[in-house]
Amino acid sequence: MLRIALQMLMGDRAKYIGLLLGITFTAFLVTFALAYFAGFMTQGFALISENNSADVWVMDPAVNSTEMTINMPSSALARVRGVKGVSSAAPLSLNDLTARFPNGRFQTFQMIGVDDATLSGAPFLYKRGSSKILYRPDSVIVDSGGTSGKLQTPIYQKDKWPFDGVHLDAPTRPLKVDDELLVNGKRIVIAGVSQTIHRFPPRPLLYTTYSNAKRLLPSEHRRLTFIMVSAQTGVSATVLAKRIEQQTRLRARTSSDFKEDTVRWFLINSEDVGDMAAMLILAMTVGFGVTGIMLYMFTYESLKQYAVLKAMGASNSMLLKMVFIQAGASAFLGAGMGVGLCAIIGEFVSTIDFPFRMMWFTPIFGIVGVLIVSITAAMVSTRPVLKMEPGVVFSGR
Repeated sequence: MLRIALQMLMGDRAKYIGLLLGITFTAFLVTFALAYFAGFMTQGFALISENNSADVWVMDPAVNSTEMTINMPSSALARVRGVKGVSSAAPLSLNDLTARFPNGRFQTFQMIGVDDATLSGAPFLYKRGSSKILYRPDSVIVDSGGTSGKLQTPIYQKDKWPFDGVHLDAPTRPLKVDDELLVNGKRIVIAGVSQTIHRFPPRPLLYTTYSNAKRLLPSEHRRLTFIMVSAQTGVSATVLAKRIEQQTRLRARTSSDFKEDTVRWFLINSEDVGDMAAMLILAMTVGFGVTGIMLYMFTYESLKQYAVLKAMGASNSMLLKMVFIQAGASAFLGAGMGVGLCAIIGEFVSTIDFPFRMMWFTPIFGIVGVLIVSITAAMVSTRPVLKMEPGVVFSGR
């Protein structure tokens, strides 16, 4: 019966191809939506990923992500350094500031103040020199942070710091080394342009030393956002995090735990999660519509074959197995094609900085989604088979 069911399925090439295309499209949409979700979640904890040398992250007890933060007093750094098992502890400051470009345009940056002594937290400059350029007076490193067209400065000298007002329509070019900006009336010099992991949500980044961050934001009394801790050899990060919490009353999380906290925060607070859920519902609905219609049409038009089998003694349960075998075979083949298509397109969109990450669970959920759609469609399609009377079918009524 298995062979007969598959021969019936592949005998009608047009409907078989249409059924496969519907299932492939469903698997592609579900897998792509989940890979997109995994991609922007990865960008959500980009700050943690960039500083993989930190075993433990210490923060205010109310902070549970890298997105919503509040600063701590500077004394917290000394308290953490005094905990047994801490090899090193580096401060990291996150603040929003507004910089004015030479033509008068302004842009909000996330300023990241890194440790003056070790430069822990500074971006890696590929073939552009060392992060030690931050030791130069008033120096900063800028990064697009996943944005486009935000870091533009005038091309011509006449449009820079003009006396006759702003030149917002002046032709521009991307920022480069030795360009200047103004922050709170203070001059800063672009010492480098980095290419770090894109942020979610996208935002321009400005890296500088912790001491220079204090100079640029004099009104901010508390500037310490995170403390990046490295554990001594033989000390577990989990154990060290619990020890820091007990002795300092601050929140301490291992890097992996802090990433999970950030993802959980986005799941609860980000509107994009709702968009992803809507995309999944749309994919499942479209998939069910196409697959259900195609499978129902195929089953209905094959009633004569099922009637012959029933007249020869096949039971209803045997006919149902045949319908589900046909749906299952189409589901597994279409799911494989859909997941493969998603992987191929994912390789392309990754080159254009699209937030796409094919993780282990994305193809699994894609296949499960296809199975749910296919099984549901098969259950709907069994109705004409169960109500079929061979005599009526043969008479053409």
